[in-house]
Amino acid sequence: MTALADQPLSPLDGRYRAATAPLSEHLSEAALNRARVRVEVEWLIALTDAGVAGTAPLPDAQRSALRDVVATFGADQVAQLAAHEAVTRHDVKAVEYFLRDRLEALGLSRLSELVHFACTSEDVNNLAVALTVRSAVREVWLPALDVVVDRLRELALRWADAPMLARTHGQAATPTTMGKELAVFVHRLTRLRARIDAVEVTGKANGASGDFAAHVVAAPGTDWQALARGFVEGLGLVWNPLTTQIESHDWQVELYGRLAHVGGVLHNLCTDVWMYIAEGYLTQVPQAGATGSSTMPHKVNPIRFENAEANLELADGLLTTLSRTLVTSRWQRDLTDSTTQRNVGVALGHGLVALDNLARGLREIDLDRDRLLADLDANQEVLGEAVQTVVRAEIVAGRSAATNPYELVKALTRGRRVTAERMREFVAGLGLDAAAAQRLADLTPASYTGLAQQQVEHIR
Repeated sequence: MTALADQPLSPLDGRYRAATAPLSEHLSEAALNRARVRVEVEWLIALTDAGVAGTAPLPDAQRSALRDVVATFGADQVAQLAAHEAVTRHDVKAVEYFLRDRLEALGLSRLSELVHFACTSEDVNNLAVALTVRSAVREVWLPALDVVVDRLRELALRWADAPMLARTHGQAATPTTMGKELAVFVHRLTRLRARIDAVEVTGKANGASGDFAAHVVAAPGTDWQALARGFVEGLGLVWNPLTTQIESHDWQVELYGRLAHVGGVLHNLCTDVWMYIAEGYLTQVPQAGATGSSTMPHKVNPIRFENAEANLELADGLLTTLSRTLVTSRWQRDLTDSTTQRNVGVALGHGLVALDNLARGLREIDLDRDRLLADLDANQEVLGEAVQTVVRAEIVAGRSAATNPYELVKALTRGRRVTAERMREFVAGLGLDAAAAQRLADLTPASYTGLAQQQVEHIR
């Protein structure tokens, strides 16, 4: 082994550590173990509250002392757990023995046999994973998304009136505004964010095959379904009443699918902004001391959006794999879900790196309105749609004798550039009444944006 053996293997724990560090509080191995301890503590309290095995509800002081084991969980406790696992070779059993030690220190050793009572490891793990993933998404990932959406909203409102040539199929098309195009992303992401927040995070506590078999034999007088439901709901989760040994993970499949969907929209944003920069519509604000190219000093590369694009692709690959794997379990149990779930933090980590880069990139761009106007002025032919549509309306109203206006405009504009003067001459020769002719005479590509500016108001 060399001196490099202790260096981070993943860029998430190396180069990108500053961006991903907040996830460690939720999705690291230590955070998972803290959640496991919490589940075991709350299960013990729930058992005593129900009087299982002749117990009685614990006094408030003892409840607080048990919950303090979770609240004070830190580096020392991580080391103690590691020492137990070195012997047990089983992570959840190590948590059980760790908590037994705490009970003895608190003078509650009489309750030791109720630690992990009637539980299979998945009873603890499914709840711990639910708690940690939910908190990571709500407290880290979604707030990072909100930063991006808020910045997008700010730019969309600022540039709502900035006319821009649209590029349907990559070709010059009916103008829009830069603000309206960014507002589309704000609207999409806001809607999808709500769908992420609405995912019901479920949990179970029903034993080795999901049937409460050991529970009923050990304490037949207990209403185990009611106890389990109250316990799971007491953790802030939704009770799943029908499972095999594992909680079915459908909430995770749903969540990761929705996170991947948001990632897809963000990827679309990255590529659009990248192309707007390439077209010169958006400019990048140089950062002091930064280098764009190792050989071309003039360059300001759109690296924030390229980095975000790549990390979104990595996140999507992992989230898709998680969804595909977690939806299935052979018969009552296999362990494919166990190792797969250890990579949730990696998936969210790549997404978080992308969100960090997007937020920074969106703070470092500005709009070149002159470039937008120049491009619009050079594409007068986009007014052809307006002309043929007005003429069609005039024909229906009986104010024009023209025939097949679409073909007339097509002959003038398709596949060729048309000057503003030529367009005005064409309109003047259509024999329209004064009001329609004046409307078209006053129209320019920059003013031909319909209700784009007003539509941006939907995102306020």
